[in-house]
Amino acid sequence: MLFKFETFYIEPVQIQDSWAICDFVVSNDDRLKRYFPKTLEQNLTPDLSKRFIDKTIKEQQLKETFLFALKENKTKKIIGLVYIKNIDWLKKQGEFAYCVGYQYEGKGLISQSVKVLSKYAFDVLGLEALQIIVHKSNISSIKVAENCNFKWQSILENEFTPVDENPLNMELYELLKNKEFHG
Repeated sequence: MLFKFETFYIEPVQIQDSWAICDFVVSNDDRLKRYFPKTLEQNLTPDLSKRFIDKTIKEQQLKETFLFALKENKTKKIIGLVYIKNIDWLKKQGEFAYCVGYQYEGKGLISQSVKVLSKYAFDVLGLEALQIIVHKSNISSIKVAENCNFKWQSILENEFTPVDENPLNMELYELLKNKEFHG
């Protein structure tokens, strides 16, 4: 366990999470299909989830991507996922991506998670800049960025292309260790 809160805790994904991740992804497929299509397609069955987690653990060991599971304290059920991805070690920069189960939306779980994982990224991983890239229609994700002191930087034109859609402009929010972060 990495961080514990009143109702949930955060830890890096582990091989024994394959069934739970599959269950989380399948039960939230409508929420994930637009912005997390790769995570969705790689976790549609427990066998696929096991391969996904094996690959993710290797990426964590290589310090390429970090994936954390949010789990309910009582049931240990996965209720959300938070990535630190697209890490550029030369720039000491990474990007957050996150999702939460539909029944847990609006409870501040992702904001709490991003706050503590920002501190982890700065203090343990040694990153100096963190980004959140979000579509302007995703008001919940924008609130997470703002609640966690990320500052709007720019519009990234044609930054993300959802499956079977045209490219979308995305909003870039950034948190710098030395300027805005107050652990």
